[in-house]
Amino acid sequence: MIVLIAPETDVKNEISILHQLFENGLEYYHLRKPSKDYEAHVAYLKSIDKKYHSKIIVHYFHELINEFNLKGIHFQEQKRRDALENGSEYFIGLNMMGKTMSSSFHEPEDLEACDIEFDYHLLSPVFSSISKQGYEGRGFDVNHIDKTIVGMGGVISETIPKVLELGFKGIGVLGGVWNTDNPVESFKEIKSRYH
Repeated sequence: MIVLIAPETDVKNEISILHQLFENGLEYYHLRKPSKDYEAHVAYLKSIDKKYHSKIIVHYFHELINEFNLKGIHFQEQKRRDALENGSEYFIGLNMMGKTMSSSFHEPEDLEACDIEFDYHLLSPVFSSISKQGYEGRGFDVNHIDKTIVGMGGVISETIPKVLELGFKGIGVLGGVWNTDNPVESFKEIKSRYH
């Protein structure tokens, strides 16, 4: 599986590029826009063709799952600790039927010890990050963990074989697509290298 994380700040022609990425086989788009409020999230989702909504996972405002036919919700590390450790009350009022649930981790031990059933787990940084300065790669080997783990951090087409060798069941990209001159071509190259 290939997970693409949204650029934190909007890029020029972002929605048009996004439509092209979906047309080229993007199945997991993580909408992570920390500076956008609820209304801005709604506007962003409304600007995307409805037929692609079922490929979008939201990091913020999980209640959007009730308004749009989204793929699922994602818990960043702190949000997972705050919300999920209080039990299932968090999900009251959320229509999660048939939706995915994922979470971010930065330590393999925390991921392994987590007893919440996530569909997949993002673990970073595997390699030094392209989009976050000073985010040094740690080369995690997860072959011994029997969970669906997506490796993130510094993933570009050249590093994909190493990510898979380390036991990851998928790759997560951000800078390797959005920080390039041609995000669509970069995605296509990553996709063909991955498959």
